[in-house]
Amino acid sequence: MYRFKIYYPGKTKAKFIKEGVDHYIKLLSPFAKVELIELKEGHGDKEKVIEEESKTILNSLKGDFILLHRDGKSLSSLEFADFIKDKSLTQFVIGGVYGVNETVFKAASFRLSLSSLTFTHEISRLLLLEQLYRAMTIIHGKSYHY
Repeated sequence: MYRFKIYYPGKTKAKFIKEGVDHYIKLLSPFAKVELIELKEGHGDKEKVIEEESKTILNSLKGDFILLHRDGKSLSSLEFADFIKDKSLTQFVIGGVYGVNETVFKAASFRLSLSSLTFTHEISRLLLLEQLYRAMTIIHGKSYHY
């Protein structure tokens, strides 16, 4: 069984996103154990928030991780499925409102872009879960991906 850990600062506030997250975690349950790790949100000015949240992220992680970042590599859903298929544990980091510092950026074993569009960090959680579900259906030969 696959294991996915998703680290992110701040709570998911929008009800429709919470419902979507719950929906995809349920769909993923036959294929993977998904652990959402909500980290402390930073407070203060932008730079202080970035530094606080980045420190918390790095202190929470053990091992390699994939950073979701606008400057990351874009993969098709098929490429993403192939990328994660041989990993038993995959850790993802989604930065907070202002993103992450250079230390977190450089520490990532891979930087993944969900799109060249900009999304809120809450929407990014939902999109990542949908793509993880899509990847699992591709890997297991299910009919969700066309």
